[in-house]
Amino acid sequence: MRPPRLTALLAVAATALATVTAIGASSTPAAAAACGTANIAQGRPATASSTENAGTPASAAVDGNTGTRWSSAFSDPQWLQVDLGSVRPVCRVTLNWEAAYGRAFQIQLSDNGTTWNTVHSTTTGTGGTQSIDLTGSGRYVRMNGTARATGYGYSLWELAVFTDGGTGPGVPDTDPFNPNLGPNTFVYDPSTPAGTIQSRLDSIAAQMKTNQFGTERYAVLFKPGTYDADVNLRFYTHVAGLGMSPDDVNLNGHVRVEADWLQQGDNPDNKGNATQNFWRAAENLSVTLPAGQIERWAVSQAAPYRRMHLRGQVQLWNGGDGWASGGLIADSRIDGVVESGSQQQFFTRNSELRGGWSGSVWNMVFTGSTGTPPQHFPNPSHTVVASTPKIREKPFLHVAGNGEYRVFVPALRQNTSGTSWGSGAPAGTSVSLADFYVVQTGTPAATINAALAEGKHLLFTPGVHHLNEPLRVTNPNTIVLGIGLATLTPDTGQAALLVSDVDGVKLAGLLLDAGPQNSPVLAEIGPAGSSANHSANPTSLHDVFFRVGGAHAGKATVSLRVNSNDVIGDHMWLWRGDHGTGIGWNTNTAQNGLVVNGANVTMYGLFVEHYQQYNTIWNGEGGRTYFYQNEMPYDPPSNAAWGSSGGGAQGWASYKVADSVTSHEAWGVGVYCFFNTNPAVVASRGFEVPNRSGVRFHGLVTVSLGGVGTINRVINDTGEVANLPHQVSYVPNYP
Repeated sequence: MRPPRLTALLAVAATALATVTAIGASSTPAAAAACGTANIAQGRPATASSTENAGTPASAAVDGNTGTRWSSAFSDPQWLQVDLGSVRPVCRVTLNWEAAYGRAFQIQLSDNGTTWNTVHSTTTGTGGTQSIDLTGSGRYVRMNGTARATGYGYSLWELAVFTDGGTGPGVPDTDPFNPNLGPNTFVYDPSTPAGTIQSRLDSIAAQMKTNQFGTERYAVLFKPGTYDADVNLRFYTHVAGLGMSPDDVNLNGHVRVEADWLQQGDNPDNKGNATQNFWRAAENLSVTLPAGQIERWAVSQAAPYRRMHLRGQVQLWNGGDGWASGGLIADSRIDGVVESGSQQQFFTRNSELRGGWSGSVWNMVFTGSTGTPPQHFPNPSHTVVASTPKIREKPFLHVAGNGEYRVFVPALRQNTSGTSWGSGAPAGTSVSLADFYVVQTGTPAATINAALAEGKHLLFTPGVHHLNEPLRVTNPNTIVLGIGLATLTPDTGQAALLVSDVDGVKLAGLLLDAGPQNSPVLAEIGPAGSSANHSANPTSLHDVFFRVGGAHAGKATVSLRVNSNDVIGDHMWLWRGDHGTGIGWNTNTAQNGLVVNGANVTMYGLFVEHYQQYNTIWNGEGGRTYFYQNEMPYDPPSNAAWGSSGGGAQGWASYKVADSVTSHEAWGVGVYCFFNTNPAVVASRGFEVPNRSGVRFHGLVTVSLGGVGTINRVINDTGEVANLPHQVSYVPNYP
């Protein structure tokens, strides 16, 4: 090791490269006057003649971070080279030197990495930031140092390469063996000391315990092996295994969510309230509990427990008198009993409950799972569907035996019960991360769209990704995967995601957060009028969440519009904020959460809350919903300000099936009201549907939370009132 360098160079480097973006391209010969400003070396594979130590690798000189560097051994000659992926015209190379710079060096280009053409040479290098105009082409660009200016080695904060300002291909490739997953992703293997892992987990948990609307995001990933760890999972934290099976990664300890920070009721000392334990995820792990201990998973919305194997029992609330309002268990095996406690509602899909299930409040729904309680509704309110008709499990990141990072896409399955992995390797396809563009925060939307146009998949790293134009997914079978609750925020009043009417797109692990200018829609699946048949290869959404307000005063007319046929939704929470920043009837405006125009669309685990008109509108034929949870908006100022125009109804029903629809079915559905701005507000009904034999609902409930507000009927004109004296109303089947 050697002494620290002159830190003032960091400021010089940041200023010099302030305009360098993440990607460039060219299809014509380069000229200095037309040289672009896009760095085509960023994120590309880099190698070097030597490194000073493990903390100064070659990749650090092309990672776009001017706080990391490559440095060589203390001898001459030394070189650093970057692979652009294909032969490219090169018009400029910028060297951002640390204090140890090259006095004499050459810039060299090569088509094959063996035969080199020198396009620039100097013996009077000055250090600092050197921008070198040149003419040439090659796949490989090398800085070949022949004389050092100091007694140390050669040290570069960044090596940037520029081509002309054309619009041809050139999105940087991803090295699948050493991908840059962002500064807030931590990857561990069994050789990492347990204390190192636990220290990081504790640090994240402390920072994120109450950080409900912060911008920090984290992913903690474990390579196959066995670990000792206590994961206290807090806001915007995603913990996952990198094996093909949950049992490939075993944590001896806990992966838990505690209700220990939010006041419940009027007692400031009662912190057992889990009703705001949102936005976190556990995935693809096996957890072996210490002897005599239980797991706690006290969550509410947007907190999936997915593809997990828990060797023990779990409580879904604080274990005492705390409230809870969640959640999801999917594709998981739980060896001990699941105690739901105070959970108001919960959805379990394609899971093995080997110790059974204990508990019920208003709406417990089980689809394609074993070990469930028998069908009984209400009291206990257990809605049980024996098999899942059609599902594709969520794509997930994994590491192959040779160290390559890949994304596994589970196959479409029909009429299934139990997990996808319990009987051996799941069916599906594994895609190398070399076929992905890994999106760092700050990447321009134009760059991301260029990657999509080239046919690349997307992996969003943890963070808030601001967009000045929609991301356009036009190719079939595209994967758009986020880790660490990656968040997309449209800043200019446009959509965040627009998906063409194509087969097999997968959107997963994303939070779409409305920006300050109203977006007509946050995400649209298929343009208006989409009509293609996608039944053999549907588009699917997995753990995709929407938010309007809370972090800031967001606005969006519709959160999700589905125009394509056969789309599958696999756990979504669409939320107009009722607390946080930028909250108010005329502030975080949002008309509808979900609008379905496509035919044969299926939703599993659908949570839609607080929108100002119909929360869910279903116009397409053949729709199915397995579990629905809704709270009407808390803040209607009056019935005069809040009401649909049809039939003299008061307020807006939560779930509207269009009058023209002849076929629709739903299981385990609940609508709640809490009109705390004006408790005198009345909603005529929770569900509004056409009276046809092909439109059927099973296991319905409406609730007046604490008796604050009134829902007169459950569905159409059927069901009892929910109000202060009679707070819960059930309808087992309709019609």
